[in-house]
Amino acid sequence: LPGWQGSGPDHWQSRWERAHGYTRVEQHDWQRPLRGDWIARLEEVLLSCSAPAVLVAHSLGCVHVAAWAAHSRNTQRVKGALLVAPPDTERDDLRQQLPGWSPLPRGRLPFPAVVIASSDDPFCAPGRARQLAADWGADYLDAGPCGHLNADSALGDWPLAHAQLLQLMDA
Repeated sequence: LPGWQGSGPDHWQSRWERAHGYTRVEQHDWQRPLRGDWIARLEEVLLSCSAPAVLVAHSLGCVHVAAWAAHSRNTQRVKGALLVAPPDTERDDLRQQLPGWSPLPRGRLPFPAVVIASSDDPFCAPGRARQLAADWGADYLDAGPCGHLNADSALGDWPLAHAQLLQLMDA
């Protein structure tokens, strides 16, 4: 579940997709994300899965997962979620860029989750990321000063995060 504008070829999500055969949830419009459309698309994909899925979300994808979980009657189709670099869509600048993604969903997720956030993410202060993890009932991991944990962060295949994903898959 990439965030706003998708995940380019050097993004760790794209690298994992190529290396491990994971499936990307494609959206109709990566540039102008509509919350309802994104939620409906995730619901559609999960209903087509033969087994419970583990969701891997980056940035707006994290808010997407929480918003979907707050409305879906099919949350049992998710085994767990790795939520990386959630943005603070209630900040004035992000609220203007991403209309419809505020307020942030705050309900506890009905499946295990891990939030990984950077101590210097330009889109979410560390304290806010910790609060979102707590609200969602997720474990929290501080990735250190790595920016938005995207391709610009030069994480490569990011084995630390992939290990977290494997733990969620094995749970």
